[in-house]
Amino acid sequence: MDIKEIFVSHRRFFNTEKTRSVAFRIKQLNALKELLKRHEDKIYEAIYQDLGRSAYNTYLSELSLIYQEINLYVRNIRRWSKRKRVWTNLANFPAKSYIIPEPLGVTLVIGAWNYPYQLSLLPALSSLAAGNTVILKPSELSPATSALMATLINQNFPKDYFTVVEGGVEKSTELLAQPFDKIFFTGSTAVGKIVYQAAAKHLTPVTLELGGKSPAFVFADCDLDMTAKRLVWAKFFNAGQTCVAPDYILVERPIEKRLLSAMKKEIIKYYDIEKVGENYTRIINDHHFDRLHSFIENDHLFCGGIVDKENRFISPTILQDISFDDRVMKEEIFGPILPVIAFSDLYEATYRVREGGKPLACYVYSKSDENIDNLLKTISFGGGAVNDSMVHLSNSRLPFGGVGHSGIGSYHGKAGFNTFTHYKSILRKALWFEPSLKYPPYTGLKTKLLRFLLG
Repeated sequence: MDIKEIFVSHRRFFNTEKTRSVAFRIKQLNALKELLKRHEDKIYEAIYQDLGRSAYNTYLSELSLIYQEINLYVRNIRRWSKRKRVWTNLANFPAKSYIIPEPLGVTLVIGAWNYPYQLSLLPALSSLAAGNTVILKPSELSPATSALMATLINQNFPKDYFTVVEGGVEKSTELLAQPFDKIFFTGSTAVGKIVYQAAAKHLTPVTLELGGKSPAFVFADCDLDMTAKRLVWAKFFNAGQTCVAPDYILVERPIEKRLLSAMKKEIIKYYDIEKVGENYTRIINDHHFDRLHSFIENDHLFCGGIVDKENRFISPTILQDISFDDRVMKEEIFGPILPVIAFSDLYEATYRVREGGKPLACYVYSKSDENIDNLLKTISFGGGAVNDSMVHLSNSRLPFGGVGHSGIGSYHGKAGFNTFTHYKSILRKALWFEPSLKYPPYTGLKTKLLRFLLG
C-alpha cells in the first residue's frame, strides 16, 4: 500500500472504535512487550550494526525504559481512561460536570537514530495506550534497527492499527501530507520546524522533542570526585549522542583545574581511549563524524582528541579555555566532545546561557540550596537534575520534554497518555429547575442578584 492507503486504512480501523476498549489496549501493549523480549538478541545485534553499542547499554538505555513504561500503562490505563467528576459552579446549578478522556485518532510518530527503539517505541506505546492507531517512521540513519522494527511490528500487529513505514526524506514528506490527528517528532530543531509547518496545514497538534546546548553548572562547593564521575558518564554514554547529555560545563574558576583532572581520571578508568569498546559507541555516520572532528582544536585540547574515521571513532575529548564565542559553542555538539568554560561571575554566565535559547536540560552540581534554587529559577529549560545528569528521563513520573526551541509538549508515563488524549468537557444539566436570571428582561434587580451570586 502507498502512504495514503495506509493512512485511510488506519482511519477506517479507528472508526470501528475497537481501540477505545481498555482491554484491547492492554492486550496490545502486553503483546508488544512479549514480542520485544522474544527478539532481544536480534535487537542487540541491530543496534550493534548501527552504533556499535553493547547489549548491556542498549538494555539500560532503551529496553528497560520501554518495559517500565508498558508496565506502568498496563497498571493504570483503566483508571486514567475513566471519566472524572469535577466541581460544578453555582451559575450552572443544578448540574453535574465531568471530563471524558478520549483518543485523538490516527497518529504519526517519527523516531530518532541515537536511541532508535526508545525514541520510536516510547511515544508509540503512549499513543497506543491512549487508544489511538500509530504509523511509526523510524530514522533511516539507523537502517538495521529500522528494518528489524518494521519486520517485528508489521508481522505481528494489524497493519491498519500499528504500522512501521521505512524510508528517508521523501517518505517523511508523504506522511506529513496526511491529515493526522497528532504528530510526535523527535529530532533536530531544523527538521522540527519542517514538521511543524507541515502539520499547520491540517491544524494537526504536534509534540516536538528537539535538543539544544544543555549546560552543567559546577560550583566550588560540589563533591568534586562524584561530580566528575557523573559528568563523564552522562557526557560520553553513547559517545555523547544523547539529546540530554551535558553539552558543555560551566565551572567556578577556583576548581577548574581540579575538575579537569578528575574528569580525565574517570575517562581513563572507564574507556578505551583508542578504539570503540564494550563501554563506548561509534559515531552514527561520516557526516556527523566530520562535523564533530572539526570542533577539535589542538589549542584547546585537554585530553582525548584521538580519531579514526574508518571506524567512526572519536575518543572522549575535553576542551579547556573555551569561551561562548568559540565555534564549538555555536551549535549543539551531540558527540563525545566536552567544552569547559570557567566563570567567576554567575550572573554573566547565566545571562550567556539564556541568550543561547532555552535548553532541553540543565544540571547543577552543588551542596548549596541557594546555588541550586538560583539556577532553577533563573534558567528556563525542559528538565534536569541536581548533582547528576540525564537520569531524570528514567523516571516515568517526571514529564519529559523541552521548552521554546528545545521542544513543544512532553511525554513519559501519565504525561505521555495525556499527550495523545483529548479531554472532553461535559456539563449535564438537570431539568427540574431553571433560573430566570438567564432570560430577559435584564433588570437592575437581576444585575444585583447576579453580582451577589457570581461575585
